[in-house]
Amino acid sequence: MLKNYLYVFFISMVPLIELRGAIPVMYGINTANPEFNLLLGYIVIAIGNMLPVPFIFFFARKVLEWGADKPIIGKFFTFCLNKGHKGGEQLQKKAGRGLFVALLLFVGIPLPGTGAWTGTLAASLLDMDFKSSVTAIMLGVALAGIIVGVICTLGFGAVFGIA
Repeated sequence: MLKNYLYVFFISMVPLIELRGAIPVMYGINTANPEFNLLLGYIVIAIGNMLPVPFIFFFARKVLEWGADKPIIGKFFTFCLNKGHKGGEQLQKKAGRGLFVALLLFVGIPLPGTGAWTGTLAASLLDMDFKSSVTAIMLGVALAGIIVGVICTLGFGAVFGIA
């Protein structure tokens, strides 16, 4: 049983997949093994999705800027910096003073590329303070978990390509 919890924990830590991919997997595990506790699974997934956030906030920007001019990894690192910058600028434009709410919604609406990883990178690039950005991202992860959970409960997870 522990293996299943570890499985969804590690899936929720993967960039771009994150919570949006781990929840449908969790529902599949629950279908095959009804004693799998969904509430505990949600908690494990949320922790797994939030665990990389402090590291991304404090170190990703520095690592990406360092690697942007390197021969093999430079293009990818530049792509990541540009994606974070673009996401941050869009948030700033739309939000104005409501940057906290914009970040929460950016992370909370389960669309590709709008999860905790991108939201944290955008918050770091926008020089948001750590406490408010982590709070917004945590609430966004909870919102995304509710939305994806409802979609999976209704049986539409595979139809909408969430997994």
